[in-house]
Amino acid sequence: MKIGTRGSALALAQAQSIATAVSKGFDTIPEIVVIRTRGDTISNRPLQSIKGRNFFTREIEDALLEEKVDLAVHSFKDLSSKSPAGLEVAAVTEREDPRDLLIIHPKAYAPDAAPPFYSPSGGRGDEESSVIPLKRGVSVGTSSVRRSAQLKNMRPDIRIKDLRGNVPTRLQKLADEQYDAIILAAAGLNRLGINPSQFNITKCNITRFVPAPGQGALAVQMRDQDPLFGKVRQLLHHEITGRATSLERKVMLRFGGGCGLPLGVLAKSVDDFWELFGFWGGDPGQPVWAHVKGSYDDDLPEILYNKLQVANHRQ
Repeated sequence: MKIGTRGSALALAQAQSIATAVSKGFDTIPEIVVIRTRGDTISNRPLQSIKGRNFFTREIEDALLEEKVDLAVHSFKDLSSKSPAGLEVAAVTEREDPRDLLIIHPKAYAPDAAPPFYSPSGGRGDEESSVIPLKRGVSVGTSSVRRSAQLKNMRPDIRIKDLRGNVPTRLQKLADEQYDAIILAAAGLNRLGINPSQFNITKCNITRFVPAPGQGALAVQMRDQDPLFGKVRQLLHHEITGRATSLERKVMLRFGGGCGLPLGVLAKSVDDFWELFGFWGGDPGQPVWAHVKGSYDDDLPEILYNKLQVANHRQ
C-alpha cells in the first residue's frame, strides 16, 4: 500500500500518522510517496495572485487516479469542495485543535494595545484571547485571505505581509524579525510537536477568527472503486468530525468551493444540536460574521450561507 503526500515536515508527520494506523489494521507497512505539488513549486508569489485552484492537492489526486498511490493524505482545508470523478474522501480523522494562533515576536508584544473584540456567540472560551496584543503598525505574516480580512477588520493599523514556507521556515522568519508576528494553525504545531516558547502565543477566539472549513482535520482520499475503501473508512473515520466537516464544506460549496476563499466555517456539536459559526470576507471593507443553531438535518449550511449573504448585501 502506497500513501501519497506532500513533502513538508507537517505533511510527512500527517502521512506517518495515517501509515501507523493503517499498519495496525492491515498486514502491511505502507510506503510513503512524496509528491511535489504546484503550490510547493511556487514559493515566491502570493497564491491569491495566481490563477487556478487545488495548488496543494491536484498532483496528488492525479497520482491516485493513475494508481501510482493507493491513499492520499491531505489537510482537509486544502481540498476543494468536490473530489475529481473517480475519487472520494474515504475517511476524516478526529479533529485536532482547529484554532488559529497569533505568534508574536517579543518586541512587538503589547498585551494592552487593543480593545477587546467580541464574538457573535458572546465570547465563549475563557482560554482564548479577547484582545490582539500587538503594538500599533506592526507587520503580521499570513498567506490566508481569510485571516487577513479578519485581522484587518479588528486592527486596521496592522500591515499584512505574505508568508510562505513550511511551519519551521515560517517560525524562523519570525525569529529573524522579517515579521513582527505570524498566524499559524494550532493543529500544525501540535502535530509537529513544536512549542515556540521563545515567542508570545495568543489563541485566537474561534468564533471571531473562524477557521477555514475542515481546519484541524485530515482527509484520506481514495479511488471510489478501490476494494479496500470500506475497510479504510472503518479503520480511520471519525464520525463526529466527519459530520462537522461535511456541514462546513457544504457552506464552502455554496460560495464556489476552493481553499483560497475568504471564508471561515466551524461546526460544533452541542448536546443534541449543531452550531455553525461563519465568516465571509468577500467584500474587503465589509466582512460579515454569522451564527446558526439547529439539528443536523435542518440544512444549517444553507441557512448560514443565506445569513452571510443577506448581511453582506445590506451593508
